[in-house]
Amino acid sequence: MSYEYSCGAVVFTRQGGGIRYVVIRSLEGACGFPKGHMEPGETETQTALREIREEVGLDVRLVPGFRRVTEYPLRKKPGVMKRVTYFLAEYENQPIRPQPEELADAALMDYEEAMKSFRFEANKVVLQEARAFLENTSL
Repeated sequence: MSYEYSCGAVVFTRQGGGIRYVVIRSLEGACGFPKGHMEPGETETQTALREIREEVGLDVRLVPGFRRVTEYPLRKKPGVMKRVTYFLAEYENQPIRPQPEELADAALMDYEEAMKSFRFEANKVVLQEARAFLENTSL
């Protein structure tokens, strides 16, 4: 079994007394979080920060203490697993600028909207864990 590694984050901002999450929609139509392939020599956090900046144009601050890993088989590559490491990242007062070469769209959503947009269970679990972490952490 071989692996491909990606890193990204559950990106959020505080707006109107609540938390809103950045949800991206790929060119294939699947919704998720900003993430991308690790480059040689990069750490997981460096990859996450770079991918967030490239995909949605945001400079974020990683929230310490949150790291989740998901794995799934790649349909188009038999025998290859994708391992994605997610962090939690906050930003303030910046416009979201989706990268047209990689994304169909990116939007701010509340928790319920984000959960409804996800087709893959792994994204729902990561968002549930991120929300629970935020509720139990005084930031």
